Amino acid sequence: MADGVTAPASASVTPARRLVVEGAHVATVDAHDTEHAGGHVVVDGSRIVAVGPGPAPAWCTAGLAAPGSAAGSVPGSAVPAAAPIPVERVDGRGHLLTPGLVNTHHHLYQWLTRGIAQDSILFDWLVALYPTWARIDEPLVEAGAAAAIAVLARSGCTTVGDHHYVFPAGAGDLLGGIVRAAGTVGVRLHATRGSMDLGRSQGGLPPDFAVETTDAALRAGQEAVARFHDPSGDARVQIAIAPCSPFSVTADLLREAAVLGRQLGVRLHTHGSETVEEDAFCLERFGRTPTQYLEDLGWLGDDVWMAHCVHLDDHAIGRFAATGTGVAHCPSSNGRLAAGIAPIASLLRAGAPVGLGVDGAASNESGQLGTEIRQAVLFGRLRSGADAFSVRQGLRLATIGGARVLGRDADLGSIEVGKLADLALWRVDGVEFAGIADPVAALGLASMPPLARLWVGGDAVVAEGELVHADQGLLAEGAARASADLRARV
Repeated sequence: MADGVTAPASASVTPARRLVVEGAHVATVDAHDTEHAGGHVVVDGSRIVAVGPGPAPAWCTAGLAAPGSAAGSVPGSAVPAAAPIPVERVDGRGHLLTPGLVNTHHHLYQWLTRGIAQDSILFDWLVALYPTWARIDEPLVEAGAAAAIAVLARSGCTTVGDHHYVFPAGAGDLLGGIVRAAGTVGVRLHATRGSMDLGRSQGGLPPDFAVETTDAALRAGQEAVARFHDPSGDARVQIAIAPCSPFSVTADLLREAAVLGRQLGVRLHTHGSETVEEDAFCLERFGRTPTQYLEDLGWLGDDVWMAHCVHLDDHAIGRFAATGTGVAHCPSSNGRLAAGIAPIASLLRAGAPVGLGVDGAASNESGQLGTEIRQAVLFGRLRSGADAFSVRQGLRLATIGGARVLGRDADLGSIEVGKLADLALWRVDGVEFAGIADPVAALGLASMPPLARLWVGGDAVVAEGELVHADQGLLAEGAARASADLRARV
């Protein structure tokens, strides 16, 4: 990005409002990792119109139309619009400005079941929790999702990816509850219509009462896309098709779900290669590794992303890179369940898309995405060496990497002219960071800085750590009641 980039002459509509942030350390996370110490970012409406070093150009703060816009009578000049543009100015001194963070994998309903099976590996943890999850319903899921999304937003997250795959009979509109929860807080949602059809009586892990039929799962996926999916660049809600995992889904459902997703033009998501037990399950049952099994069923491609991918061999890494299959890296959850450390440095070197995920709050009780940047850096160094994983790589995973994994990198994930104004402003002038040599290291190596502001499409969602559109105290009370209600049902 060149210094002082402004909107192109094609900008033709006078915006109703303008946001000007000046004086912050701007980490653009563009293709060149451009940064501006004491830089500016200008937003007209929902999109970025200027980025660069130093103060914003005079036309920005004066409420003039962008250079070359239809409101200007002289090409390349800034002149008064039909009416002055209202300008909100934000003093960014002492702050780090990054793209809004992108969460590529979560199970929002699990906010209601945190702190259970604390010392278990994945399979034992699932067995312990499935009986509780099978008793969720629409009000409980909405309450849990709203609280989980509030915590994500307060940790810098503007786009929430959720994998919901438990649909008990008679539970109501679970996906609709999650969509409403995202709207309550004000973030973007990449929801999935997940599914399980391989119960314990068929050799799967979940109990039979927690699964659906194959046909019912496919019909529900098609209906979810018709109801909620917005394919536009500035979409607030998108839907993916997401059978749960090789040990809870039949080959028929995996195969047909891939066909369905591609017919509908939506992305595909599942869990893959999370644990050594999963590897053993696939080798014993199918005679193949999870990656080989999933590829045979149509589950590698640039419209697919998988959660975890901890146990990938060199062949699998090569296949992910060659096909553009994305990875949702969930370091805290992988540590909590002792699953291992994913080969993220190797995946990145090979060219595979990689983003960050929190994973379900029942295996990452923090529920924060901002803290996962530090975890990714530390885990990456433990696996690959101190010089193998930088703080800026961690930030890239959380922003443009995640946007690429979700297929949204044309509009999200970096601070560039023309992109949507999903932005996080972190305070780095407090005592915790006083004198730190690198503001990005405050986010990638130190404790997560306080979030001063969060914008989604230019709209304020968090201000000084507080939600703008929702009462976080009421959300907390609702989640606590829902959690107690759910436990009482077991």
